[in-house]
Amino acid sequence: MQGSLTRWMGLRTEDFRKLWMMLPIFYFSGIAESLNYTAFMALFNQRFGVQYLPYIYIVEAAIMPLEGWLLAKLANRLPKAKMMTTLYLIMMGLLLLNGAVLLGFKLGGIDFRYYYPILFLTSNFVVRQLTLLLWSTAFDLCPTQQAKRLMPVFIASTTTGGITAGLIAHQIGKLLGTEAVYALAPVLMVFGFIFFRKALARYLVPLTLKEDKRLKTPANSGTGEEEQQPAGYYVKQMLRSPFLLCAIALMTLMPAVYFMIEYQYFTAAESKFPKEGDLTSFYGLITAIQFTICLLLQTVSTRLMNWLGASNMLLAITIIFLGGFGLTALFLNQSLGLVMVSGSYAIFYILLYYIAEPCYQLFFKMMPIGRRDGYRYFAQGVAASGGILIGSLLSLLHSFGLIQLSPLAWVGVVVAAILVVVAWFGRNLYIRELVKSVQSLHADLSDIAGSFIGGIRSSKALSSMLGYLKHPNDYVRELALEVIGKAKDSAFLPQLIGMIGEESSRIRIAVLRAMNLQGATIQDLVQVASFLEDEDPEVRAESVKLISKATHLKSQSHFFIRVKLLDNHPKVVHEGVKALYALESEESYQACDEAIIKMLDNGGEWAVYGCHTVADLKLDSYSAWVLSLLDDHRPAVKVAAAHCIGKLQHVDAIPHLLSMVPLADQELRKAILEAFVDMGAKALPDLLNGVNHVNPFIWNSAVTALAELLDESKLRSELVERCVSRMLASTQERALPAALHELGMQGLAELANQRCGELHNALVGGAWAVMAKFVDERVVTTLREATQDESDEVRDNALEVLAEGLGDRRLALALLELLKKEAGSSRGVTTEPLLILQEAKIWSDDWLRDIAVYALSSLERADMKEDRKFLTMLDKVIFLKQVSLFADLSVDELGLIAGIATEEVHEDLTYLLRRGERNAAMYLIIEGNVELSNETGIGETVTIGVLGPKQAFGETTALDGSPSSITAQAIFDEVRVLTLQGESLSRLVRLYPEIGIGLLHASSARVRLLENMLLKMA
Repeated sequence: MQGSLTRWMGLRTEDFRKLWMMLPIFYFSGIAESLNYTAFMALFNQRFGVQYLPYIYIVEAAIMPLEGWLLAKLANRLPKAKMMTTLYLIMMGLLLLNGAVLLGFKLGGIDFRYYYPILFLTSNFVVRQLTLLLWSTAFDLCPTQQAKRLMPVFIASTTTGGITAGLIAHQIGKLLGTEAVYALAPVLMVFGFIFFRKALARYLVPLTLKEDKRLKTPANSGTGEEEQQPAGYYVKQMLRSPFLLCAIALMTLMPAVYFMIEYQYFTAAESKFPKEGDLTSFYGLITAIQFTICLLLQTVSTRLMNWLGASNMLLAITIIFLGGFGLTALFLNQSLGLVMVSGSYAIFYILLYYIAEPCYQLFFKMMPIGRRDGYRYFAQGVAASGGILIGSLLSLLHSFGLIQLSPLAWVGVVVAAILVVVAWFGRNLYIRELVKSVQSLHADLSDIAGSFIGGIRSSKALSSMLGYLKHPNDYVRELALEVIGKAKDSAFLPQLIGMIGEESSRIRIAVLRAMNLQGATIQDLVQVASFLEDEDPEVRAESVKLISKATHLKSQSHFFIRVKLLDNHPKVVHEGVKALYALESEESYQACDEAIIKMLDNGGEWAVYGCHTVADLKLDSYSAWVLSLLDDHRPAVKVAAAHCIGKLQHVDAIPHLLSMVPLADQELRKAILEAFVDMGAKALPDLLNGVNHVNPFIWNSAVTALAELLDESKLRSELVERCVSRMLASTQERALPAALHELGMQGLAELANQRCGELHNALVGGAWAVMAKFVDERVVTTLREATQDESDEVRDNALEVLAEGLGDRRLALALLELLKKEAGSSRGVTTEPLLILQEAKIWSDDWLRDIAVYALSSLERADMKEDRKFLTMLDKVIFLKQVSLFADLSVDELGLIAGIATEEVHEDLTYLLRRGERNAAMYLIIEGNVELSNETGIGETVTIGVLGPKQAFGETTALDGSPSSITAQAIFDEVRVLTLQGESLSRLVRLYPEIGIGLLHASSARVRLLENMLLKMA
């Protein structure tokens, strides 16, 4: 059954663990909220008077800003988890207190009429805040994507609770009275609170360890937080924007119409059921029907939203509001009057709170992200108070006796008609606002446009987008093309073909992506095929992809595409082969094979695309060739080969891939891990063998992959015990840095200590990967950061969370022990240092073994004065570790740099760089000195400075191959340098941003040196 639910609802295995924890919260809270609402409304309307409902709403509108301010103050004083727990307890306490008072009234046979406004205000506070607390809990405890998957289930749980509450109120209201219905609400909140506390402790507390510490700091204000704009700023901005005014009008009028229908409903119901028990029973029945409709609507709401889009959805809701009020006005004084007003109220409630509220949020996606919340909260505050006030003031016309209930319903029809007009104009204003905001928000706008406009796009909306195809701003045109492309309408093909001559390659690519060739003529295809000769290979590749979709012109498409197998760019050939396979052009398969062989044989970028082609088409016949590319000297080819092997599910390559992990860079390690996951269940036997490997990096890769492949039950049975045994296994690795330190080899000791830390992190990383499958990835990420925090308090709190047995108790305690062992590692040694070095020569880790061998050989040569001319690999690593540019890199990363660094010796007065000449390398000085000089405006040569050992030069021009702005010359004697070629350096900067930051610092230091020289000359 779980498998069926997973497929039907798009849920993942890790979602079910969270569902079992959180569904009871939503279910019991849903029952409590609905029982509370049903009971206090019945009590207020029956005992105080429904005619006073508008007055109490006006008072509530006045209280709401104060309520928000007090809750904000409380949130600033308490840690988040404690704040949420406190708020839940406050709400539960209010219901318990009110329930006790009501039961006391009933048992004592007394009544106090003016208590019921207090009951209304406190109980409605619970209704309002409990809903917000539930949804904020869901979003705080779930990552964004998981929240999207689980939100429909949470809503369904709350809705089911509402149905249950309706049935309970329907029965208990008649038997025991309304007081019993109300008193049952806090009892059910107690059941919800048990799960609420567990969920917070398990998922939220670890996320807020650092935040809790910040709140304890007295001076936590003025710490660089973003300055808030005054409310007047948002008033001015909104008055200047017709779009925002329209949005606020829609957000205000919609609840106003709802409060008017609510008043109609309560008034009509009270006149129909004069007995309090009967009234409560009727309210319960309507609640059950209401939430049943809501539950049914939730099964199609997501599809409706995707199909209609938020703009059409809001327009549809306003039309339903108009129709509902119209039917109410027509039938209110007839026998069907109560049915019509009750049905309208039930549907309005669902549409407003479960459909319209999420749609509103798209209005604010147009705002700059830094001020988006300011617009949102200000607009929602204005709209909430305004909606309540408008609905209440109009309802007062009946309370004052100025008009009857039926004419008031016609007033509601007028307001609903205005609401429809506002929604219509807002829908059209949205497109203009979208284009206006395009430059600052372009990355998100195509998705926002799709969400708002939906699958049904009016001809007017799309026609307006066509008008933007001639806009001078490329971003605007690109957005218009994206929106048109999502319509998948071939009617726009002539306008798009007319854009073939666009200067910008980005626009030409967007034009191709927007085209739909279904139904295109041969003439259309010929015009589109002109893109195949574009100067930009990206455009040619996109054109090949598009033409392959013209399946109704298969022979013509095949003719155009086959020619591109001879293109001079591998991406175009890659797309060409895929396109011919997609068209099932069997007569071209031999030509495709020749193209694939050419790509794999050419190496470099061609081989990368060759691997992608083999992977995409699942061509197993090339698996042996791809496997051989794992040994290619170019890192990008290795990465592509690993990716391809994973897609081919070539499990025989797993041992080889595992053996590559220790010396792989982070990009290749990620590709290898993804390959294991792509292999699926076939990879399990080999990966389980990898769990027994002594090398922590290989162990980490195997464990991390298994954590992705195994479900929770198999993780506990097959992996946890192995992880625990591996983490608790005694090692002597920490003894090596201490031994080297005692022997006076400080550089080697520091390198060995760093390596031991990396081995420790590999073990810890594997454990965290498994832990994430038992808890939550966000919790694990935050907790892992907290265990490494500078603050002792934060670290201790994080370790305390682990001590509680987070996720799996055995794994959590083993991880805790490993972290404590690392924190308490001592530099002292109890064994003879030389014996430790001898033992380290047979350890599993290559670097520690090499360090031990190097140390022993250094001791043997201690009396020899011979200098080695060239550095060994480990010499280079030790040297690079002392260069500030690379000081923060891991030993493996230093090894990668050492592997591409070439040692060179240059004689005295040799020029390494010449001003105005292109430079392709960066230099690190090992020994000797290099003079940096430049020419003045009058042709004189001026020395900028002299660089010595462990300093770098040439890094700026090496990255882009530009002419050097300085001259660099060896002086005083020969100079020994490590040379890094620019192409290799660029890749390292991309993989390891820390290197780029170091290069930036070095360049800044060079600029300061030049500035000082100029000042001295002045």
